[in-house]
Amino acid sequence: MYTDTEACVRAVSSRDARFDGWFYTAVRTTGIYCRPSCPATTPKPRNMTFYPSAAAAQAGGFRACKRCRPDTSPGSPEWNSRADLVARAMRLIADGVIDREGVAGLARRLGYSVRQIERQVRSELGAGPLSLARAQRAQTARVLVETSDLPMADIAFAAGFGSIRAFNGTVREVFAATPREMRSRASAPERGERAEASTGTWHQMRLRLPFRRPLLPDNLFGHLAATAVPGVEEWRDGAYRRTMLLPHGPAVVALRPEPDHVAAQMWLSDLRDLPVATSRCRWMLDLDADPVAIDAALAADRRLARLVRAAPGRRVPRSADADEMAVRIVLGQQISTKAARTHAGRLVKRYGQRLPEPVGGLTHLFPTAARLRRTSAEHLAMPASRHRTVVGLATALAEGQIDLTPGADWASTRADLIALPGIGPWSVESIAMRALGDPDAFPTSDLGIRAGAARIGIPDHLATIQSESARWRPWRAYAAQHLWATTDHEINRLPKEQ
Repeated sequence: MYTDTEACVRAVSSRDARFDGWFYTAVRTTGIYCRPSCPATTPKPRNMTFYPSAAAAQAGGFRACKRCRPDTSPGSPEWNSRADLVARAMRLIADGVIDREGVAGLARRLGYSVRQIERQVRSELGAGPLSLARAQRAQTARVLVETSDLPMADIAFAAGFGSIRAFNGTVREVFAATPREMRSRASAPERGERAEASTGTWHQMRLRLPFRRPLLPDNLFGHLAATAVPGVEEWRDGAYRRTMLLPHGPAVVALRPEPDHVAAQMWLSDLRDLPVATSRCRWMLDLDADPVAIDAALAADRRLARLVRAAPGRRVPRSADADEMAVRIVLGQQISTKAARTHAGRLVKRYGQRLPEPVGGLTHLFPTAARLRRTSAEHLAMPASRHRTVVGLATALAEGQIDLTPGADWASTRADLIALPGIGPWSVESIAMRALGDPDAFPTSDLGIRAGAARIGIPDHLATIQSESARWRPWRAYAAQHLWATTDHEINRLPKEQ
C-alpha cells in the first residue's frame, strides 16, 4: 500500500488506526517516522515519505516517534494471510529464526539461496532480513527497558544484541534516546506494569499486545478454554493460560482480553525467549488480522451478512505449538471435545515434560513429536488405528517429513499430510486452519460447519457447501468461525469464572 501516496496521505490525515502496521510515515522536516494514526499535527504531504516497514524507515535515517511509538503497532496482516516466499520469510523472522540461525538458516528453511531471499525481501519491505531482525531486537529492548527493572546488560543479552555497545548504539539510533533516558521517562501506566521480581525459576514479565479493532473475544478465548488440555492449559482469573516450549526453555503465558489490548503475563525460564513468546501469542490469538477488511468481504454474501453484523471482529484461534495442534486434531477425529481433551490429558500425564516449577494448575509441557513417536498403545485408551495414526504423524514431524513451521508452504504441507495413513480432509483442513494459520482453510465435512451452513440456507450436501464456500475466499477460516457460532457450544463463549 505504501506506494499509493494518495491513499497513504488520506489515512494519515484522518489518523486511521486501521492502517497502523500497513505502512509507516516518515517526515523529512523532523527526521521522525510515525504510525498513520499518530495524534501529532499532520505534516504537509510534500514532507511525507512512506515506508513498508519500520526497518526501512530506520535505514532511511529516521527515528521512531516518541508519541505514537510506531514500533508497537500491530503487525502487517499480509504476512499471516499470504503464502508466498516473502510472507513465509516474515513469519520466520518474527519467530526469531535470524537471531538463532542467521540469514543462512532462514534461506535454508525456505529452500532458496541467501541472495534470493535478500533480493525479494528487500524489494517488498525496503530492508533486508538482518535489518528487519534488528528492528525487532530494538522493539524487544524498548519493552524490557521501559517495563522491567533488569540491568541494561541483561536486557542487551535478552534482546539478542551481541554487545552492550551494539545495544546502546541501536537504541540511540532508533529512539533518539539512551536506554537510561528511556527508562527514566517511562509513563505511569508502564511503570505500573513493571516485571515482578524474578524467582529462581522464572523471569516474570507483563506487557500489552495491541490489535486492530474490533476484536470479539468470545469464540477466540472460548475455543482455547473449552479445548484446554489439563496440565498444559487452563482458564483462570479471566485469562487463558498455557505452557510453551520455546527455543531456550519452557515458559508459561497468561492472556486476558481487554477493550483495547490483550494483557499478557509471561513466566520465562530464559529472557532471550521474550520476542518469540510475544510473537507466538500474537499468532495464537490472530492479533495481526485486519477485521474490517475480512468482515466486509464476508458480509458481501447476504447469507453471512447477518452473522457478521452481529459479531464483528471474529478471529481464528490458533496454537502456539503447531506440532501439538496437529496431534490434538488427529486425537479428536470423530469424537467429542471432552473426549479429545481426555485423550490429550493422558498423553501429557505420561509423556509430557514437567515444568521446573508449576504455575497455578499448569504442570507440564505437551509432549514433543520425538517423544510421542515412542508411545505405547497399552497406555492409551484409544483405538489401535488412531494410535497408529498418531505415531505415524509424530514420526513424520520428528523426522522433518511434515513442515508445520511458520515458513511452511501450505500447499506442500497439505499434500504431505493427506499422504499419511489415517489422516483425511477434515484433519488436513483443521491443521491448516489452526496450526498453519491458512486464512482460507475450511473443513467442509465438520458437523458444526454443516449445521451452521444449514442455518443460513445452504443445503447439507458436502459438494454444495464446498461450492458455496468459494464466495468466502480467501477468508473461509473466518467464515467457519461464524458458522460454528450458530450452534450452542461452549467454544463460542467465554467461560464463567469458577
